[in-house]
Amino acid sequence: MASDNTKDEEHTRPDGVDDLTVEALGNISEALEAIEIARGHLYTFHRLSGTADFTLGKGVEQLREAGHTELAERFEKELVGRNVLYGRWTFQIVEEYDDGYYGTFKELERQARDELVAGRRHLHESELKEDRRTHGRSGHEHRPED
Repeated sequence: MASDNTKDEEHTRPDGVDDLTVEALGNISEALEAIEIARGHLYTFHRLSGTADFTLGKGVEQLREAGHTELAERFEKELVGRNVLYGRWTFQIVEEYDDGYYGTFKELERQARDELVAGRRHLHESELKEDRRTHGRSGHEHRPED
């Protein structure tokens, strides 16, 4: 078991950093976590939209084989391969999001940590852990053994 007295430099606030700064960076980190989840949903949207388009194509071919040529052609012309937003398939939406909002968010969050706390991550959470855990109790260790 790791000693409760072993300092975890990676998750200890640097000298001179005030509570409000740690709390602010904690909120920014929490917002980034929400953005990561949103990004995952965007990739889910991308995958499901592509799957739907290929499955639709299969259904259209089956309509054609069943003799419903006009209806199959209407689906094919109006929907198969259609942009989901004006001028964009989902891969283009994902790329624009990644290169724009998401990329900017990641970079600014990293810059804030670098400038204010020597790049350290999750300082707020680390301090919450110290406040909430039962020191010296199994299952409440400060960190894993090296």
